[in-house]
Amino acid sequence: MLSICIITKNEGEKLNRCLRALGNFETEVVVVDTGSSDNTFEILRDWERNSKKKFKLKKDTFMWRDDFAAAKNYAVSLAQSDIVFVLDSDEVVENMDLAALEKLFLNGFEKIGRVVRRNQIEQNGQINYQREYIARVFDRTRYQYSGRIHEQLIPVRGGGELTPDLYVSLPISIWHDGYMGTPEQRKEKAKRNIALLKRELAEEGEDPYVLYQLGKSYYMQGAYREAAEYFSRGLTFDLNPSLEYVIDMVETYGYALLNAGRAGEALMFENIYDVFGNTADFRLLMGLIYMNNEMFEEAVAEFQRAAQCENARMQGANSFLAFYNAGVIRECLGDKAQAIRFYKKCGDYALARERLASLEE
Repeated sequence: MLSICIITKNEGEKLNRCLRALGNFETEVVVVDTGSSDNTFEILRDWERNSKKKFKLKKDTFMWRDDFAAAKNYAVSLAQSDIVFVLDSDEVVENMDLAALEKLFLNGFEKIGRVVRRNQIEQNGQINYQREYIARVFDRTRYQYSGRIHEQLIPVRGGGELTPDLYVSLPISIWHDGYMGTPEQRKEKAKRNIALLKRELAEEGEDPYVLYQLGKSYYMQGAYREAAEYFSRGLTFDLNPSLEYVIDMVETYGYALLNAGRAGEALMFENIYDVFGNTADFRLLMGLIYMNNEMFEEAVAEFQRAAQCENARMQGANSFLAFYNAGVIRECLGDKAQAIRFYKKCGDYALARERLASLEE
């Protein structure tokens, strides 16, 4: 059996949504509350009495001590199965092939399972999605969480760095809206994260993953200068460029520089193109770097290269975002026909439709 483990605090309605998505799965769901003062306990009592659910619910509490790893390790310890799937209460399971997973786990599971997560984000006043692969399924006798915040899996008995070959993609996809909320809510969440991450850094010393998460937290606050500083520090380490967080650190560093008004510095990304330039997301970023440096022909060429990629982490990086920015350049340069051609490739992207309506009047 696969046990699903969730920690939660004051997210009653999101937890309810999370549990609804699990209602038809015959598995165990462990929910550990870390100090809620909302309706979380009422929602859990309702789920205990819900005769239509197929999962077996186990609930408990954990005294919060500013340590996400400790809370998650406690939730994992309560599971009936050694194979656990750790889920957040602001996530929703979209697809999960339990039958395939049971076959995979039949003779044990030595690897770490990655699931696909679609992050809902806001861009230019519109909802967009970014896809990432995150490690969430593992054998608790082999791995455990470490880190006060943005915790990572480490071997229970030591064993050094977790190499990319230890990870395997599983037939699970989830949806996440934890990056949404009002600007005030996002800033407050980032403020909490920054305090915990700085504490981690002070206690454990320089660590590239912690520096990356600090950069992301400052980026969420709109503090792009500080974000760029932490990304720069994180990238001074000798890192594996195939790791998901390293790729994201590089790309978000580029956007931090652009948002901080340091587009000229961002041209240094030309020097790492051979390593990271095989994705639509990096090509889109490179196009924006050229665009902000008034290297317009180079920018359009990169946007077109981004559109040639089959897949993208950021929704639209290989389609409407690339074509829209190419259209903006052509429009600004007075090439109305080419601008219209690019805008028409954007489908129903609202910003492109607005420009088309203006140009076709």
